[in-house]
Amino acid sequence: MSSFASLKRLQVLDQVHLHSAVPTDFRSVAQVIGTIQPDEIYNLSAQSSVGLSFDQPVETLNSILLGTVNIMEAIRFLGLETRFYNASSSECFGNTDNGPADERHAFHPRSPYGVGKAAAYWAVANYRESYNLFACSGILFNHESPLRPARFVTQKIIRGAAMISERKASVLTLGSLHVVRDWGWAPEYVDAMWRMLNHHQPEDFVIATGKSHSLEEFVQRAFACFGLDWRNHVEIDERVMRPADIALSIGNPEKANAVLAWKASQTMDTVIEKLVQAELERLHMEKELSGIGRAPVLTLC
Repeated sequence: MSSFASLKRLQVLDQVHLHSAVPTDFRSVAQVIGTIQPDEIYNLSAQSSVGLSFDQPVETLNSILLGTVNIMEAIRFLGLETRFYNASSSECFGNTDNGPADERHAFHPRSPYGVGKAAAYWAVANYRESYNLFACSGILFNHESPLRPARFVTQKIIRGAAMISERKASVLTLGSLHVVRDWGWAPEYVDAMWRMLNHHQPEDFVIATGKSHSLEEFVQRAFACFGLDWRNHVEIDERVMRPADIALSIGNPEKANAVLAWKASQTMDTVIEKLVQAELERLHMEKELSGIGRAPVLTLC
């Protein structure tokens, strides 16, 4: 049973009408969609951890591909005019060694998660072309928010640095720091999703900042926000590295800029600042509730 913690944290739970469906079960999906007959569907479901997908490849592939196809098939079967957004991923591209990836860049996924997202992308394209559905995919590069679970590396870094600053830990263990990513701010990317479904025709778009940074840069900046030198606290453990990883991932959002008038205003530094501030607020709230003092103070950022 979900606690709906994210909806509560955003203070919107009382504004949301909840319906239950199992994305991998067509009958369940069709029943809910037929009852609601929504104008728009944003499919953000499925197993979403790249790292976990190596341990659960079958579940990951089924949740991504079957869930996506079931929703589109329900729209088609019911004869609805519903507009459909599919959450695709930069993981479809794999390494972007030949320059920032745009919508024409070839796919070469390097994880079960990426394979599932690539398959779902082509399923969406097929339904759009074969059945005239208003269906599109947003190929989103890394987009961060405080709502990410702690298993995601960016949250692991922010929370680890906060704990070290409070002397609750002394070391943070990570995998390779040499990977390079294009980090953006999730709320801005949600705006891009809305623009896609409110465009006059269904098209696929790369959503990214167009700027890339190494994970080492991310770690250095995050630890500096707590007045810490990361080199004194971070250990590298090859056992937490993925069987296959993407060394370089950067997107080219020129089409979204030109067609949707969308452009990211938040890049890595400001994203880190927002994540750190949110973590400080979370810690402060916990301490207030427990009555054991104050959260650490942001010193450098």
